[in-house]
Amino acid sequence: MEGISKSVTKKDHYPKISGSAMYVADYPQEGVLYGKLLHSTKAKAKILNVILPELPEGYYVVDKNDVPGENRVHIVMDDTPVFAEDTVEYIGDPILMVVGPCEKEVKRILKEIQVEYQELTPILNMRDYDTVFFDYNYGKGDVEKAFQEADEVFQEEFETGYQEQAYLEPQGLMAQYHDGKITVQGSMQCPYYVHGAVAKALGLEASKVQIKMDVTGGGFGGKEDFPSILACQVAVAAIKAGKPVRVIFDRREDMECTSKRHPSICTYKAAVKDGKVTAMDIDVLFNGGAYTTLSAVVLQRGIICANGVYNVENLKVRGRAVKTNTVPNGAYRGFGAPQTFFSVETLMNHMAEKLGKDPLEFKINNMVKQGDSTSTGGRYHFPVPLPEMIEEVDKAADYRNKRELYKKEQTGRYRRGIGMSLYFHGAGFTGSGERDIIKAVLKLHKYPDGRVEVLASNADIGQGLRTTFAKIAANELNIPIDRVIVENPDTDRVPDSGPTVASRSLMTVGELIRRAAIKLRENWVEGEDQIVEEHFKEPDFVIPFYLDKFQGDAYPTYAWGVVAVEVEVDTLTGMNKVLGATGSFDVGTPIDYNIVVGQMEGGFMQGLGYSSMEHMSTDGRGRIRNNSYSDYVIPTAVDVPNLKAMLHVEKYPLGPYGAKGAGELPLVGIPGAYIQAMEQALRGKFNNTPFTMEHTMNYLRRNK
Repeated sequence: MEGISKSVTKKDHYPKISGSAMYVADYPQEGVLYGKLLHSTKAKAKILNVILPELPEGYYVVDKNDVPGENRVHIVMDDTPVFAEDTVEYIGDPILMVVGPCEKEVKRILKEIQVEYQELTPILNMRDYDTVFFDYNYGKGDVEKAFQEADEVFQEEFETGYQEQAYLEPQGLMAQYHDGKITVQGSMQCPYYVHGAVAKALGLEASKVQIKMDVTGGGFGGKEDFPSILACQVAVAAIKAGKPVRVIFDRREDMECTSKRHPSICTYKAAVKDGKVTAMDIDVLFNGGAYTTLSAVVLQRGIICANGVYNVENLKVRGRAVKTNTVPNGAYRGFGAPQTFFSVETLMNHMAEKLGKDPLEFKINNMVKQGDSTSTGGRYHFPVPLPEMIEEVDKAADYRNKRELYKKEQTGRYRRGIGMSLYFHGAGFTGSGERDIIKAVLKLHKYPDGRVEVLASNADIGQGLRTTFAKIAANELNIPIDRVIVENPDTDRVPDSGPTVASRSLMTVGELIRRAAIKLRENWVEGEDQIVEEHFKEPDFVIPFYLDKFQGDAYPTYAWGVVAVEVEVDTLTGMNKVLGATGSFDVGTPIDYNIVVGQMEGGFMQGLGYSSMEHMSTDGRGRIRNNSYSDYVIPTAVDVPNLKAMLHVEKYPLGPYGAKGAGELPLVGIPGAYIQAMEQALRGKFNNTPFTMEHTMNYLRRNK
């Protein structure tokens, strides 16, 4: 292991442990108005009238008429209104905000507001869609010929559900208008995303908008797009009221009204000849919800990895994100990939079983290797370490032996199974986005006393970025890590180094820090104030990516994962235990060993929740039913007492010290392994995730 991998105390360890860390809810209430949103109670309706009660002095109602710029939130397609206009499109759509000094009084006013609706017929099931937000097609080879020449053709449909990010700290922001300038601060992942959205909604020049990130209690993608929406709302309210306004969601409001992982329906048709998968025809359908938000980038990633880690020379892929009158869906760890990796891994298992082959050996026989073409006609430029990682997991989990053992007839109350999943995460932003859209800029500021500050817009949301950024700078400058300053970003102070998404921050911005630190070291002048700037440059080896054709290198490199999950099912109650969860993860060189292992363990747990218990649904009106942690259950350490995360290092030469993206990887492939284990334990064939206790009981009843 590299010296840089040696773990240190995290930069934010003491403030969080001691309770001194300041979250947006911790700032004093004095002089700050309390804001509360009125959300639609209808899934689709025209707003005929809004009847307001008499407002006490110092209280305000803020709606679409108060937006000084465009009543649209800048995300991707800019179709999300700041406040609802003539119609509402989902239960939770924000109609207005009540603002005032007393929280209790604000809530009273909110309850007395009457909204007169003309109800329209909502679309609640994505199969019934009539509006397509995004429709992508790509392919390679001769798919039709491959199907004609196939020994066997398989076709299956797979379905995945919502997943709630379940961050510890709910959505919360505060805004203040002063001297013609708006300042918004609070919980977020992407300060410059928020900056662009607020500037558009308020009609202000960029210099008149300041976005400050406070300590943020988790994001997992849920604080990528939604803070832009809430920021526009609190900013408009602060201008109208002439005082600071703060909005903190309660947990039920957060779970009902904010973005989730996209539910999906994936239909696969595959051809096999002489034991090889020769073609796949894949149709991916994502439920975008009421507005587009981040569905474009989520869908792009989902379809790019739809054929998994397998070398399929003839490929046809179509992906659509469709509108329903349900909560808009957005980013969540892995964004799009967990849905399609579950589908392709389960398909490969089913095909192998039908062909009388061992699923793992069938997968190995079809895996990509270095130099092979990617789904989009790019290249796997660097080594593919899956064979070695499979052996590591096999040894640690005793996978092959247990797989054979559990094949034998199991007749008792408790039945066991084990499954394995192989997968990757394309490291960084998709396609040419890093080069053409983000254009990351990084600065190092050396103060006369020798301290150095990293100036970047990337957010530490619990993943340890402040620590790893500081380690890289300290290592190259040969100074103690406590001489390196990494604060939460403030757009008045830091350049736009891009968003904290897609596992790009460490690999891409971390490398900018390393290069800038080398420049600073070579030009270091004692006692002087110095600033060094570094810009992103696309690597020379990258095959240019064209989004309109889905051709080229979608990603410069890949992080790889192999996971095994072992379960025991109680056939009397339908409950199951995870007896073992083992993973080998290649994220390149870990910049801090403990931080990376913690990321792998946490993502593994989220993947197990997505696989087994995190079932979220809407009622007949389109409202999220499970809106608290009493009815939306997430796994804890008690549920998975035997979890082992191993690191396999395959260096990426253009990442800092060989590092690649880490955060997304551990969750992505878990459902494929879990469902395979459940299939072996129950002797069934399952095409949906999560597969809950209720699913187990229903299956057992049908197959007595």
